[in-house]
Amino acid sequence: MTFQQFLLILKARRWVIAAILAGVVLLTLVISLLLPKQYTAAATLVVDMKMTDQLGTPQALQGYLATQIDIIGSERVAQRVVALTRMDQVPTLREQWRDETNGVGGDSGFRVWLGALLRKRLDVRPSTTRESNIINVGYQAPDPAFAAAIANAFSQAYMETNLELKVNPAQQYAQWFSDQTKDVRDKLEAAQRKLSAYEQEHGVLAGDGRFDVENVRLAELNSQLSIAQGQRAESSSRQSQVASAESLPEVMSNPVVASLKTELARLETERGQLSERYGPNHPIMLELNERIAEQRQRVAAETQRVVSSLGTTSRISTERIKEITEAIERQQGRVLELKKHRDQIAVLLRDIENAQRAYDLVTQRLAQTNLESQTQQTNISVLTPATPPLEHSSPKIVLNTIISVFLGVLLGIGVALLLELSDQRVRGTEDLMQSADVPLLGIIPGLKKPRSGFRPFRRAAAA
Repeated sequence: MTFQQFLLILKARRWVIAAILAGVVLLTLVISLLLPKQYTAAATLVVDMKMTDQLGTPQALQGYLATQIDIIGSERVAQRVVALTRMDQVPTLREQWRDETNGVGGDSGFRVWLGALLRKRLDVRPSTTRESNIINVGYQAPDPAFAAAIANAFSQAYMETNLELKVNPAQQYAQWFSDQTKDVRDKLEAAQRKLSAYEQEHGVLAGDGRFDVENVRLAELNSQLSIAQGQRAESSSRQSQVASAESLPEVMSNPVVASLKTELARLETERGQLSERYGPNHPIMLELNERIAEQRQRVAAETQRVVSSLGTTSRISTERIKEITEAIERQQGRVLELKKHRDQIAVLLRDIENAQRAYDLVTQRLAQTNLESQTQQTNISVLTPATPPLEHSSPKIVLNTIISVFLGVLLGIGVALLLELSDQRVRGTEDLMQSADVPLLGIIPGLKKPRSGFRPFRRAAAA
């Protein structure tokens, strides 16, 4: 079929197409006028993203808004709307429910049925603006006031449900942290009791500084030992020089020995002077010799006393070294014991610190969850509440008429083509040539209408 043939068919069947178009349009108008008017009321909600988790990407924002839309259309919100509007107390609705369901489910089944009935006419959509956090909650009903009331009820129920979804987990967390607080507090008290018992048992205190004091004492004893060992070594060195006692520094620096030697030197000088005048057997010389010998004995005795004192010093140094060594051993044992106690106390203190840290963390989380469980704020607010609409939203007569015209034309063309297929006729020279399969000799021009009784040839007759 060529386009010219299609146009000829439409021209021949134009009255059929016009009749079908008129019928479709008329039927649409009648139905649109007979249908009850429906009114749509819409409330606008704003989702404050500052009170939610950080949503850094548009995809995350759209996902969050899609979740909120699903919550609005959920059964839980619908049940809350039923409770807010007290629709379950309307007798006519209960009778309708019993007629449809035979009262299956009791009161809970009735509320579920009402929730499903409300959700059928609910229309929740996000804002058409890109990256906007606006949600439109619309409801359609025959009564404009009822539509506005239900739309506002869905908004209120959604905000309350959203708050519950935040508060209920926080309350559960608060209860859990409260139980955990008791456990960590018991652990902290047990660790503290363990440290106190250890301190009482061993007579030590955490942080009393005894270990440092004992360390200082040990260092002092080591220093005294070094000094005593040096003194003993020096005394031993002096004892080895007993053969030349007079040259010992102790002897030379002794004031008694020095005084005696001075007196001895004076006497010897005096004897030398008197030996020039008197002979060796002179009484004065004999007396002077006795005095010199006595003085020498005094020097020797005093020197021997000084040398003997060096041995006593050496013995005293040896005893001192022994005492200091024994004291160092006892001090080392005391220091090691204190170090053992200190290490054990350090372990106990770490246990207390860990228990205290856990207790602080749990109490902090408990305080935070308690605040969250007591919050009465939600991140949803009503931007524009629903009001009763002045004009109905359906049926839309103009739109329905336009759609009926389009459908009527398509239906008329389709019927025309079906009629043409069931009763094919020659509509032009091309049909005649295709049907008869003979050359065209000529066309009579100017023939507008066939004469009375004349009908166009059918393709079958021409063949």
